[in-house]
Amino acid sequence: MTIHKEGYTSLALTVLFIMLLNAFVDYKFADVTWLRWFIYVLSFALFIIILQFFRNPSRTFTSGENLVICPADGKVVVIEETEEGEYFKDKRLQVSIFMSPVNVHINRNPISGVVKFFKYHPGKYLAAWNPKSSTENERTTTVVEHANGTPVLFRQIAGALARRIVWYIKEGDQVVQTEQFGFIKFGSRVDIFLPIGTKVNLQLDQVVKGGITILAELG
Repeated sequence: MTIHKEGYTSLALTVLFIMLLNAFVDYKFADVTWLRWFIYVLSFALFIIILQFFRNPSRTFTSGENLVICPADGKVVVIEETEEGEYFKDKRLQVSIFMSPVNVHINRNPISGVVKFFKYHPGKYLAAWNPKSSTENERTTTVVEHANGTPVLFRQIAGALARRIVWYIKEGDQVVQTEQFGFIKFGSRVDIFLPIGTKVNLQLDQVVKGGITILAELG
């Protein structure tokens, strides 16, 4: 397992904060043993939490020409037909994956193809499971066209804790299935919009792995 590049600054700041905090406590409360040990334990726990959040575990990825692979780790919270009003402006099959703070937060391309549309939207920070978060929260929208001509839309959505969305793609890029397209810091959500009638291989509340779990099969 390695640490994702998005975590370098956060880890450095965390280590600096821990060093300053422990130095202050050792200086001001040298005789209060219980307090010093409490801060030591708290500091260690904080470091482990930040370290695990930015982990980049080694994985054997799933791939397939007509497969849609889960773009993120987390739990499936939505599988429903809905109106997609930004790009398609028609009915689509929406699948949403909620990423808790303990999940790996790397986002991966669900299919290979060409990026036909990309847009970043500033916005609110509603809880990621709130239905309005899809249209009101800070988010990115990406549409990738499969080689068979099928467009798939996926959306990074910031949550109540997530305050930074990172993306590595732009319109016109040729992207490869399971390669990284972005990262969301702390709790968040990823939505995918598929053509009506697409065979979905997931169930509500199912726990999925980004780059591994098969989400759907394109017709």
